[in-house]
Amino acid sequence: MTEEIILRKLRSGDPAGLEALMDRYIPYVSTIVWNILRNCMGKEDAEEVVSDVFVAAWNQADDIQSGYVKAWLGAVARNKAKTKLRSAGQTLPLEEDVLELADECTPSSAAEQAEERKLVQKALDQLEPTDREIFLRHYYYAQTVEEIARHMQSNPSTIKTKLRRGRMRLKTILQRWEVV
Repeated sequence: MTEEIILRKLRSGDPAGLEALMDRYIPYVSTIVWNILRNCMGKEDAEEVVSDVFVAAWNQADDIQSGYVKAWLGAVARNKAKTKLRSAGQTLPLEEDVLELADECTPSSAAEQAEERKLVQKALDQLEPTDREIFLRHYYYAQTVEEIARHMQSNPSTIKTKLRRGRMRLKTILQRWEVV
């Protein structure tokens, strides 16, 4: 079933449209949600967020444009997962095993979170544009190394190397600013 047909069915209230949407995108949405929640919440919480994403698609089908379904679902998944963390008083570290900006999943003040986000963005801006794109695709858009390599017409091992070097560079920058 094409994306246009799925959207048409969703907009007309046909459950077959939602079922087709879920069949196609549950792995993608689940990956995004799990990558955000994995060290902070359980499987049930992640499943709840994934369900919420598809409920949003059902309720807001008119807002989804053909050709942008995956991007729309990804954005909603990220936002809902981050909202779930915030509602539990938790924060999302940029890359928990390398760039811990605070104790993993511990509450901090809104001012501290805003300052951390600003510093991380400033550090990201110091990366080369290609390296920054790779980093954001992987950690923000939850794209796999293979997806990034395909999109950027590069070798997956090159992407892995650039991600590793990017993490090391960001860690160095943030340590110099005494953030980590």
